[in-house]
Amino acid sequence: MDRKRAEEILSSPDVINVTYKGEQIYIEKLDSAKDIAYVHPLNQPTGSQEVPLGSLQEQ
Repeated sequence: MDRKRAEEILSSPDVINVTYKGEQIYIEKLDSAKDIAYVHPLNQPTGSQEVPLGSLQEQ
């Protein structure tokens, strides 16, 4: 996923399905300077992790 699309998803009021390694995730915030996202699995809100934006897939 590119940075622009990740920013659109993050600011959207709609629920947009995004996955990381096949698991549905929620994007918490972005670090545009490093092209990474802070995400957590939908079923584990405390499991935050840093992932490369390029590894996120919109479904």
